[in-house]
Amino acid sequence: MNNNLNNDANQNPDGTKQKSTGLKGMMEMVSTVFWAVVIIVVVRCLLFAPFNIPSGSMIPTLLIGDYIFVSKYSYGYSKHSFFFSQPDFKGRIWYTPPQRGDVVVFRSTKPPFDYYVKRLIGLPGDTIQVKNGVLYIDDKPVNRRSDGPYTYQESLNKPEITENLYTEYLPRKDGSIVEHKILQAMINPCGEDLVCNGDINPNYTIPYHVPADHFFAMGDNRDHSADSRFNDPNTENYLGFVPIENLIGKVQFIFYSYDSKYPVWQFWHWPQEIRWNRLFKTVK
Repeated sequence: MNNNLNNDANQNPDGTKQKSTGLKGMMEMVSTVFWAVVIIVVVRCLLFAPFNIPSGSMIPTLLIGDYIFVSKYSYGYSKHSFFFSQPDFKGRIWYTPPQRGDVVVFRSTKPPFDYYVKRLIGLPGDTIQVKNGVLYIDDKPVNRRSDGPYTYQESLNKPEITENLYTEYLPRKDGSIVEHKILQAMINPCGEDLVCNGDINPNYTIPYHVPADHFFAMGDNRDHSADSRFNDPNTENYLGFVPIENLIGKVQFIFYSYDSKYPVWQFWHWPQEIRWNRLFKTVK
């Protein structure tokens, strides 16, 4: 019977049923594509956004080649939460304040307004300072434990770097502690000088008083991170305080990671370049 129906349709002299069936199929395809785009836009704008890590400023927490998911709902929404940054959108809605120690993605305040990933160290009203490589919050040193040397290589064409690995214990307002790893160079070439090689000495700074509606961010790779310690707009590493509306969201987990040890055309090496132990790893 099915064959007969098909034959009848094929034998329709004006082809009406063929056109109707074809139009219906086309409309179904358009509808499917439309709703797929709507779902992607909603998820991308309101729930999660993917980012990749192109630099080593967050080593050892995040490595070059990590791909992360950022929850955009964690701190509410601002104009930077949506496509093409809506200029008439002011402040944040459904705002939940971030906590000290959160790893966040934010948009910089300097051209070309790139996205950065750092750890929030200072909250509004905090005083942040680094003395002899040790982080101080409100004039109190942050406890840390030495974990020995740590060797890494940012990329295939760069030499290996060996630095000191520490476990740092960041205190939160509620009394809890964020335990995370940081790296620091074995030698501080500039001592207690506030200027080092024409820029701010990242290991010995002035006290920074975090203003209202701003945050102080630092990379876990302390000697290889352009972050809020660099507050001179005339210097290359300038970042300054992070405005509240520039927060994009909180880093939740790594969904993919690879180590580019071989040229991309050598596809037979792709499986061994995947860092399997980092897939779906929670970021703390």
